[in-house]
Amino acid sequence: MQQAVVTVLNTIYEEDFLGFSYGFRQGRSQHDALDALTVGITSQNVNWILDADISSFFDEIDHDWMLKFLEHRIADRRMLGLIRKWLKAGVMEDGCRAAATKGTPQGAVISPLLANIYLHYALDQWTQQWRRRYARGNVIVVRYADDSVFGFKIEETARRFLTAMKERLAKFGLTLNATKTRLIECGIDRQGRFQVTRLTVKKRMRATLEAIRAELMRRRHESVAIVGKWLNRVVQGYFNYHAVPGNLYRLAGMRSEIGRAWRHALMRRSQRHRLSWHRFSRIAERFIPIVRNMPPYPEERFYASHT
Repeated sequence: MQQAVVTVLNTIYEEDFLGFSYGFRQGRSQHDALDALTVGITSQNVNWILDADISSFFDEIDHDWMLKFLEHRIADRRMLGLIRKWLKAGVMEDGCRAAATKGTPQGAVISPLLANIYLHYALDQWTQQWRRRYARGNVIVVRYADDSVFGFKIEETARRFLTAMKERLAKFGLTLNATKTRLIECGIDRQGRFQVTRLTVKKRMRATLEAIRAELMRRRHESVAIVGKWLNRVVQGYFNYHAVPGNLYRLAGMRSEIGRAWRHALMRRSQRHRLSWHRFSRIAERFIPIVRNMPPYPEERFYASHT
């Protein structure tokens, strides 16, 4: 039922959502958002970047405001009543239902769309108006779900926007995460051009490595061919997403660590087992994918889909 409602509402709201909104929208991905940010920073010469994160956004959505926003485009009272029921559904605790007073249903199909609608009215439209009325110099905006990045030519404009944004969000029961929200000065390379570097977060990469290492050890007694095919699928899938320009050096290090982990697992098959690096390198070349750029450069992909 929720999927059917999402299909109908997507057709309506795709006409309303602004161009700098990328989260949970058809034909738009995280890479598209990062491409837009890269092109914006390098082409608009913004000097200050505001990285804004809303605290516990999905848990803090105000139901009354949510329904008011929906009423702007939905006249069918039955549809509004159905969405109201989903919002109030709550959770089961010790066999009893605890109704929700705020937030969207966790893991529900409709939650991402409702979140986009909420931020469309609470933040996006206001940001568009503020940029036109009060900004001095260039301003760029890219939002993916509750994470937003703003670029400003002038520091004063950036600080005024941050203050106004806090007041705007507070009106709708939202606050910025103080530890994740920051205003930083944008750097340039030796040629005086603005640069954007995209790197995989080390903490997340280590978590992926640990998971692969544990699975390799668990499957160490299986044949090399079977484990190799599994490892190839896992690593290639990871590289398909993360092998963006500028991130290859970090991924090359990850590939080396995966090789060490696999060799260690193979050597633990028995106390007498030995495996030279020369012999193992032939196995690694066969099964562990080589790191190379997978997506095209941000500018190429951005201008292929944007006029």
